[in-house]
Amino acid sequence: MKQLILVRHAKSDWSTPSLGDFDRPLNERGKRDAPMMAQRLLEKKIKIDVFVSSPAKRARKTAVVFAKEYKSDKEGIIFIEDLYAAPAEVFSAVIGRLDDQFDSAAIFSHNPGITDFANSLTNTRIDNIPTCGIFAVKADIRKWKDFEGAPKEFWFADYPKAGLD
Repeated sequence: MKQLILVRHAKSDWSTPSLGDFDRPLNERGKRDAPMMAQRLLEKKIKIDVFVSSPAKRARKTAVVFAKEYKSDKEGIIFIEDLYAAPAEVFSAVIGRLDDQFDSAAIFSHNPGITDFANSLTNTRIDNIPTCGIFAVKADIRKWKDFEGAPKEFWFADYPKAGLD
């Protein structure tokens, strides 16, 4: 059984308009939401064996915060250029190349691609994965290369304001 946890980067800072999209950091809310969402996963006893992220600053920082909360070496985070502004089909290619020693993978990326990809996985639909939102599925496979063609089961979704609405 493989478990995939999709995480949209935490809220980014738009206060410096001259800063390029790739280089936008997290804002204060993003800096609060990322550790809180990682803690929610830990409280649910959700295991993450590997952290894979877009190298864009806001995604990278979100992944680093999650790895820190998981007491995982941030040097072990895999950064993949293709996950920056990735369309849905890129996610399948990235997942198919994951090392099979990992049973649970967290991928940190951006909208609209991450939401489009999440909606392609199961019959469960989400209009928009909010910043620092999570969408998770399970697949009864042994090798990540089989993920794309395998039936997937919706596991859970969560986002920072869940329960506050």
